[in-house]
Amino acid sequence: MVQVAPLVAVVDDDPSLRRAVRNLLASAGLRVETFPSAEAFLESPVGQSAGCLVLDLSMPQMNGIELLEHLRGAGSTLPVIVLTAHGDDEVRRRSFTAGASTFLAKPFQADALVQAVTEHLGRLASPDPGTHPR
Repeated sequence: MVQVAPLVAVVDDDPSLRRAVRNLLASAGLRVETFPSAEAFLESPVGQSAGCLVLDLSMPQMNGIELLEHLRGAGSTLPVIVLTAHGDDEVRRRSFTAGASTFLAKPFQADALVQAVTEHLGRLASPDPGTHPR
């Protein structure tokens, strides 16, 4: 049986950053879908199948914090990695309060992003220590 790489969704209104993140994660063997806005992500069925979301905070219309709040309000447990050029303590606090799993300030280290994504995807693939296979 062929194993399919986990899907990572990237939401950022900057086309060059979307492309760079997509290429970086694809080079690590991950499947990546990109979206130019929070609305485009919400309209896509990818949100239901993604194993991780990489999210910019500063976007027109619905921003990243609003998308996080929407996802958590809908009961989503999707791991979300926030990427932002506005990495001050208040933005970091608001991101975690809204449900971010990881916070990386731009410019970020490529290996830090790949590590964060693979760690979150690995947690999804790991069995719950309280369960036992039958």
